[in-house]
Amino acid sequence: MAMSSSYTMLPSPTSSSSSPKPFVSSCSLSKATQLCYHGANSMHRSVSIRRFSGLRLSDSASSDSPFKDKIKEQLDAFVVNVKDAHGKFRGFRIPTRKFFQAHPSSMVVRSNYPQNADLPRYYSKREKKPFPIPILELRRAARERLKKARGKPRKPTPPPRNGMLVRSLIPVAYEVLNARISLINNLKRLMKVVPVHACKYCNEIHVGPTGHPFKSCRGMRSDIRKGLHQWSSASVEDVLVPIEAYHLFDRLGKRISHEERFSIPRVPAVVELCIQAGVDLPDLPTKRRRKPVIRVGKNEIIDANEDDLPDPEPDKYKQPILHEVPDSKIIPPSTSEETVLLCEETLEAWEILRSGADRLMRKYAVRVCGYCPEVHVGLSGHKAQNCGAFKHQQRNGQHGWQAAVLDDLIPPRFVWHMPETGEELQRELKSFYGQAPAIVEICMQGGAEVPENYKSTMRLDVGIPNNLREAEMVV
Repeated sequence: MAMSSSYTMLPSPTSSSSSPKPFVSSCSLSKATQLCYHGANSMHRSVSIRRFSGLRLSDSASSDSPFKDKIKEQLDAFVVNVKDAHGKFRGFRIPTRKFFQAHPSSMVVRSNYPQNADLPRYYSKREKKPFPIPILELRRAARERLKKARGKPRKPTPPPRNGMLVRSLIPVAYEVLNARISLINNLKRLMKVVPVHACKYCNEIHVGPTGHPFKSCRGMRSDIRKGLHQWSSASVEDVLVPIEAYHLFDRLGKRISHEERFSIPRVPAVVELCIQAGVDLPDLPTKRRRKPVIRVGKNEIIDANEDDLPDPEPDKYKQPILHEVPDSKIIPPSTSEETVLLCEETLEAWEILRSGADRLMRKYAVRVCGYCPEVHVGLSGHKAQNCGAFKHQQRNGQHGWQAAVLDDLIPPRFVWHMPETGEELQRELKSFYGQAPAIVEICMQGGAEVPENYKSTMRLDVGIPNNLREAEMVV
């Protein structure tokens, strides 16, 4: 066994050959921060591995010795007993400072994502959604803006608040819309070969041959079933939650009143965001301006005169739009190679949809109700009094609008991650399992590689015990 030159050979501390000897595996010495040792009792452990907290001089040494620092380095160390090839225990003194010194040829692996992260928190229906940015921070930032703008000329309003489009985001809007349609078509094909189950009484789903055994149902009459789910086949709407919003002909116009709530069409919120960002759909017309609006008051605007402008040229950013395939024309993949390719395409479409929508939400305002999942794409929410969340009577059914985050627009629908061994989930080992978005779990079970940003919640590096007895021994 090769040892470093900084280690000093010591005689075995055991006084009797009949007493059980503690053992330290030689593999643990290569790991600078882990020392795995096994002993018969705490007395042998204290003998086999001990650390001197300070300088301890013998009778023949003095504090004025020129070798004081060298002696302290040798004393301030771990004493480890290692079993050699002949079955004898050898003592090695390992300086503690060696644990914190980086090897010159060592490699440090860095990642933008944590190794393990907490599972998504469940919010009760009685809780209000937290603000993305605290109110105090928003007020502080507003005071800073007013302080900096004091005594300076007012800057022109940038797009899209002045009615114009952000030209650089028009291709992104087309990519997001096509990615959404491609994702729906691929999910319809994948769910023919990858089983997905949904509970009949709550909104929980599970990806696997059978539903999970956890008692987490909060639906109707769940107390009679003791929290057990009643599983059935899931649909695409269970995996990709349809979040709808009102379609606005003029995003800078008047707010939708309560009386207009049935006369204005509702479309998927992602589609409405793409339309406001520059996508032209013949079925959903919207107003496009070629000059910035003129603000008369805080909430009053006037459209600029566009008669002096030439005829509009064809839009160079326009791209062809995909179409959804009907359920009757869905053809499942025939081979495993085709399934893997389809899973990779689905994951790519999912990432394009999420990242593109995040870029659009940074410029185009999206609001969400703090009490219910209602979403509105626009500067300010509508006035329809259709909120039925907790204590909506005190608000007369009005929504509590606040800034939306990406998960409000595209809910990821986290599900339990199935182990790679293919074993069924056990109720007693629930704390060892991870979670992943339903689309990612479907693609992973279909053969695709797991994206790096989802590994933290999937707990891939956590060992799962074989039985309950092993789980009770875990610290």
